[in-house]
Amino acid sequence: MKATDANLLNFINSAPQFVIPIYQRTYSWTERECRQLWQDIRRAGRSGHIPVHFLGSVVYIEESLSNTSSRAPLLVIDGQQRLTSVTLLLAALSRKVGDEEPVDGFSFKKIRNRYLMDPDESGERAFKLLLSKTDRTTLNAVVSGDDLPEPHSVRVAENFKMFSRWLDQDDTAVSEVCSGLAKLMIVDVALSREHDNPQLIFESMNSTGKELSQADLIRNFVLMGLEPKLQTRLYEQYWRRMEEGFGQAAYASHFDGFMRNYLTVVTGSIPRLDDVYDAYKAYSLEQIGRGREVQDLVREVWEFSQYYGALVLGQEKDKALALGFRELRELKVDVAYPFLLEVYKDYKTGTLSADDFLEVVRLVEAYVFRRAICSVPTNSLNKTFATFGRELKKDRYLESVKAHLLNMKSYRRFPRDEEFIARIQDRDLYNFRSRTYWLRKFENFGRKERVEVDDYTIEHILPQNENLSTEWQAALGPDWAAVQEKWLHTLGNLTLTGYNSEYSDKSFTEKRDMDGGFKESPLRVNKGLGLLETWDESAIKSRAQKLAQQAAEVWAVPFLSTDILLTYRTPNEATNGYTIEDHPHLTSGKMRDLFEQFRREVMALDPSVSEQFLKLYVAYKAETNFADVIPQVKALSVSINIEPYELNDPRGMAVDVTGVGRWGNGNTEVKLTDHDDLPYVLGLVRQALDRQLGADEPA
Repeated sequence: MKATDANLLNFINSAPQFVIPIYQRTYSWTERECRQLWQDIRRAGRSGHIPVHFLGSVVYIEESLSNTSSRAPLLVIDGQQRLTSVTLLLAALSRKVGDEEPVDGFSFKKIRNRYLMDPDESGERAFKLLLSKTDRTTLNAVVSGDDLPEPHSVRVAENFKMFSRWLDQDDTAVSEVCSGLAKLMIVDVALSREHDNPQLIFESMNSTGKELSQADLIRNFVLMGLEPKLQTRLYEQYWRRMEEGFGQAAYASHFDGFMRNYLTVVTGSIPRLDDVYDAYKAYSLEQIGRGREVQDLVREVWEFSQYYGALVLGQEKDKALALGFRELRELKVDVAYPFLLEVYKDYKTGTLSADDFLEVVRLVEAYVFRRAICSVPTNSLNKTFATFGRELKKDRYLESVKAHLLNMKSYRRFPRDEEFIARIQDRDLYNFRSRTYWLRKFENFGRKERVEVDDYTIEHILPQNENLSTEWQAALGPDWAAVQEKWLHTLGNLTLTGYNSEYSDKSFTEKRDMDGGFKESPLRVNKGLGLLETWDESAIKSRAQKLAQQAAEVWAVPFLSTDILLTYRTPNEATNGYTIEDHPHLTSGKMRDLFEQFRREVMALDPSVSEQFLKLYVAYKAETNFADVIPQVKALSVSINIEPYELNDPRGMAVDVTGVGRWGNGNTEVKLTDHDDLPYVLGLVRQALDRQLGADEPA
């Protein structure tokens, strides 16, 4: 590596050409970064006390693999955002100054021939800076003064216009910018392919300018070290198609999230969003160690990106599936995407039909919606869907999805009709996060011709106005204020109308009988309102009960016969013939009493907890073992399935037994010898249970 200070403009002038390799991210500076650059340059230009302004570093490989000429292009590893922004500013400046030369060296011709183009070259070799793909053609057009291509890079075009606008807004801007540009300094870092590792250096340089996304780092990791022909082929065949499939805006906003979901599918664990790069790097190296080729891994990412585009970005071609995916997006079921990506893959490979896939989507939708209505804690959903695929029997795909949904307990449960019907009647649905979603579902359930709910607004039959008219007060009775407060935003009082402004705070009979009123409404959700004489608490509750029964059909619980469901019993529900009598230390005395109290308290922690007697210990499980009791003569040795460093243990009772031969499934062990210590030990055990059930999902 060679690192030297250099004047930026001299550096650009003397270099043959800068090329941004295909694996680098697209140009991504926003107004915020450009404005900072603009202000720094003007500040340096107007001050006689600032001799230079340090801009950062430009890291590049001195030679291409295929060309050892001293005039070979320089492959930029770090610094493309700064180089591109300065180039855009120079292009705007060249047009602004024209034939004038406000500062020595800054006429149109000198800027163009020294910093933007090489007059001795033609074609693409003539451009001082070559970006990648869409960015390249757009920047070339800007520098050449040509019309923008289609499609064009929005960011390149907008930033050029922005610099041009800023130059026009202030009479002193041109001279200050010229003087400031002349003071820009960089660290010129030249790498050698033979002696330096560009990938490691690239990672270490990710600390200045606009921070690289996880997806940027992944792309560079995958493509940077490849032989140029393979690098180009994989980029053109997979990565570029993937970027184009997302589109410029969605690639920037969705790609990191997509990679997190993809990694959850292929690894079975959920990386934190800011750890996606490290997780992919580990997965990739592990897969290559098993004999997979880089092109297989790139193709896999591309394939899953297509599934993601269909699910999340509205790119599905099948109309029925597209509608199902749209409703999932409205309900905001992002946590289900890892599972649904796996199901989509199985659908594309013919493992399940489109009809079965759609039913899986509807089941996921009903599961998430019912849980939201019933206020079931959401902290387990990430892990629920991350591990869902492991429970499937893919020769009985739909059946096994239903069975797993029905078998989940506690706060992973699929709320049954009794709970759902009760809760949806008194829930505040007006302020529910997806109120348009649930009203659309209600109105269109079973319809062949869909009604676009967006054409209507939500109507409170009993008005929201706290100062109700005397007619409304009379209809509601002496407790009218309490009735309004309790039922205003609930299911029974909400409907759809195209006449919200006309209805206003009118009485119920006026809303019923007016032109376009409830009597004439073609909407299903208004069925029956035209037959009522009054609207009071009884009417609201009656309508809520009726709609709640319908809701149980719209968001239906899956059905399987008891016989079929029994075949999906999880291992912790099975018996192996061992009982408490097989543990001599638990047959009587102090340890028996202590154990009976322990087991009673542990079983009460959560409905999902089950107990299983094994030959050498007693296991307590939710999804898997979270605590195991090894009976001893004078103690219950409790193996807790949580890492010692994750345990909150202020009394220091737990011992790290990692790598030590022990019965039980945890790396943490605590001795319970006395009834007085039982509440504290149960607190330690509970931490392992909460962790297993997903109380601490990664962000």
